[in-house]
Amino acid sequence: MEAPPDNDVLWARALHFTHHDGSPGLGGVSLGVREGEILAVSGPRGSGKSTLLACLSGLVPAQRGEVWFNSVPVHTMGPVARERLRRDRFGWIDPRPTLVPELNVWENAALPLMLRGTGRRRAKTAALEWLERLDIGDCSRSRPRELTQAQRQRVCVARALATAPTVLFADEPTAPLHRADRAHVLRTLTTAARSHGITVVLATHDAETAALADRTVSLLDGRRVNTVHLPPVAETEGRAACSLSV
Repeated sequence: MEAPPDNDVLWARALHFTHHDGSPGLGGVSLGVREGEILAVSGPRGSGKSTLLACLSGLVPAQRGEVWFNSVPVHTMGPVARERLRRDRFGWIDPRPTLVPELNVWENAALPLMLRGTGRRRAKTAALEWLERLDIGDCSRSRPRELTQAQRQRVCVARALATAPTVLFADEPTAPLHRADRAHVLRTLTTAARSHGITVVLATHDAETAALADRTVSLLDGRRVNTVHLPPVAETEGRAACSLSV
């Protein structure tokens, strides 16, 4: 079993995954993610982006292949060890905002910290800091049902950042947001990642979102693909081609 390169915080080799209905999810994907890097995983819907993030984070074990985190083999971990890894070292943002309805906004944002054993006061301070940075601090005592979907998604982003994760997995994190909200949240997310040394794996089908990353990996039908950009044809060349075809 070959260990990953020292400068890769995440490393995966030949990941295969098939969904319960028999449809392919991943077909031999390999990649490395460097420490502090923002990596975009791009591709159309159904290309395997969410499945790849789930396998890299240990949320779902790949059926074949290897996943390493800081030279520790995630693919050999049992369910309890994977759950502990996700709780202590990883952050996650879903495409749909999911909050605990019985808790107010700051309690939702602080919940992962308190589950780690952080004291309530310290967890609240960290949660409020990120809620303020995401312009949702005024709603810190509101219940999720009182918020718009876009506001709830901001709370989910604050919740993921408040734990200062080593790796943040963001699966279409701005899908529920309007364009103006999307730009602000992405700017906050990328700025926080760079200032706090957080590695980000970002799944997106949006080219503008992918452009914010340091590097992009493209998927199609569960496999990595290389995008080839053809040079534009000069107008004179186009006319010449037309004249030749007459």
